[in-house]
Amino acid sequence: MPAENASVAGNLDDDDYPAYTMGRAADVLGTTPAFLRAVGEAGLVTPLRSEGGHRRYCRRQLRIAARARELVDQGTPIEAACRIVLLEGQLDDALRLNREIRRRLEEHGADT
Repeated sequence: MPAENASVAGNLDDDDYPAYTMGRAADVLGTTPAFLRAVGEAGLVTPLRSEGGHRRYCRRQLRIAARARELVDQGTPIEAACRIVLLEGQLDDALRLNREIRRRLEEHGADT
């Protein structure tokens, strides 16, 4: 495989590589481009733009949008679903930080 193709292939394993067009992303999620625009307007995901201005999504963004879609399918308004998903992400980050701080404190306590 030529070197330039090797780097592109490596990007496909990257959760943050914007490999999906809006149409493909909508197909993968089983939703519409309008749904993706709505989650973007709500600030849940911010797709990258191609040189031509087209939205491009990465797998991480698709997972986030899929969670919002689950909530919407359960009857949650889209704005509320986006807020819930944002708060879930903040909670995950806080819990991860808390675990890290506790681990460091335990290590420090063992050293004294």
